[in-house]
Amino acid sequence: MSNTGTWMQRVAQDWLVLTIPGNGGAALGITTGLQFLPVLLLSPYAGVVADRFDKRRLLQVTQTVMALSALVLGVIAALGVAQTWHVYLLAFVFGLGAAFDAPARQAFVSELVGADDVVNAVSLNSAAFNTARLVGPGLAGLLIGLGGGGMRATGWVILVNAVSYLAVIGQLRRMDPDTLHSPRLTARTPGMLRAGLAYVRGQPKMLMILVMVFFVGTFGMNFQITSALMATEEFGKGATEYGVLGSVLAIGSLAGALVAAGRTRVRLRLAFGAAICFGVLEIVAGLAPSYPVFVLLCPLLGFSVITVMNSCNAMLQIESDPAMRGRVMAIYMTIVMGGTPLGAPLIGWIGEQWGARWTLVVGGALVLVGVALAVLVRALVEERRGESSGPRAGSERVLHVG
Repeated sequence: MSNTGTWMQRVAQDWLVLTIPGNGGAALGITTGLQFLPVLLLSPYAGVVADRFDKRRLLQVTQTVMALSALVLGVIAALGVAQTWHVYLLAFVFGLGAAFDAPARQAFVSELVGADDVVNAVSLNSAAFNTARLVGPGLAGLLIGLGGGGMRATGWVILVNAVSYLAVIGQLRRMDPDTLHSPRLTARTPGMLRAGLAYVRGQPKMLMILVMVFFVGTFGMNFQITSALMATEEFGKGATEYGVLGSVLAIGSLAGALVAAGRTRVRLRLAFGAAICFGVLEIVAGLAPSYPVFVLLCPLLGFSVITVMNSCNAMLQIESDPAMRGRVMAIYMTIVMGGTPLGAPLIGWIGEQWGARWTLVVGGALVLVGVALAVLVRALVEERRGESSGPRAGSERVLHVG
C-alpha cells in the first residue's frame, strides 16, 4: 500500500512542478536532485546508525518523517498555493527521511529471512515494489486527469501517499522482534564510518559492482525526468499518458523481479550483461519514432534495469559481514540514489537544451561507459593484488546461496 502511494506521489510531484508557470526540464531535474541530495550527503552516516540501532524502530521514525513531508506538500498543493520553492524544500525533507530509511530497510531484508534466502527475498521485495510501481503511476495519472490535471488534483494524489504510510508503520509495530535474524548491535566506536569505507575498499568485487551501479543509477535511472519530457515535449501527451509510461515500465521490472525470485545463485555475468542491454535499450528508446513504440520499449528497459540492481544488491548482501552490512548497503544506496543529484540536473539540462530524446541517448551511452570502467577497475585491482589467476569479469564464477 505504501509503495503504491509513493509511486503516485512521484508522478504527482513531477506533474505539480510542470503545472507551476515557468518550470520545465531544469526545474524537474532540480526537484529530483534535491530529493536525493540527502542520500548523497548522509547515507554513509545513516549506515552507521543502521548498524548501531534497532532497524525495526528506526524504520518507524524514517517512515513518519516521509509521511509528514508528503502531508504538508499535499495540503499546499490541494489548496492551490504551491510554489516551486515549496516543492524544492519538501522534496529535500522527504529525502532526509529516505537517506536514513534506505540502508536500514535494505539491511533489514536479511534479518527478516536469514542468509540462505537473501537472493529470493531481495527479488520478492523488488516484485512487491514493482507491483506498486505498476499500479501507482497509472492510478496517479488517472486521478490527476479526472481532477482536471491542475495543481489541486496533484495535491489530493500526494495526500493519498501521506495516508498510505500508516500501513507500513503499523505493520512494523506489529512485528515480533524475537523472530528476526538480528545481529548483535554494533557499539559506538571512533571511526565506524572510516572502517566501513576501508572494508569496501578491500573488496575488489564490491568496488566493481559499485562502479557499475553508479553509472546505471546516476545517468540511466532518471525515468521521472525522461518519461515526463518524452511524453509532454516529444509526443505531446498529457498526465494520463505519462502515468501509463510508468506503469508499462513497471511491467518489465515486475517480470524481471519474478524471474530473479526463482534463482538461488547470482552470476556476475548476468549483472554485466543486463547493464549492457539496459544501456543499449535506453539509446534505442531515445530514437523511438512514436509514442506507441516508446511504450513497447519501456517494459524491456524495466526488465533489464531491475535485473542489474537486484543482482548487485543480492551480491553485496551475501558478500558482506553482518556487522558491516548496514554500512555496506548505505554505501550502495549512496551510489544508487545519491548519484541522482549529479545526474538528474544534468539530464534535465540536456533535455532543455537539446530535446527530450537526448536525455535517453546520453544516459544510455554513459551506462555503457560505466560497464567498461567497472571491468577496468576489477582488472586493475586484481593486477595490483597479483590475482591474475583469479576469475575475470566475464568468468563463470557463481555466488551460491544455501
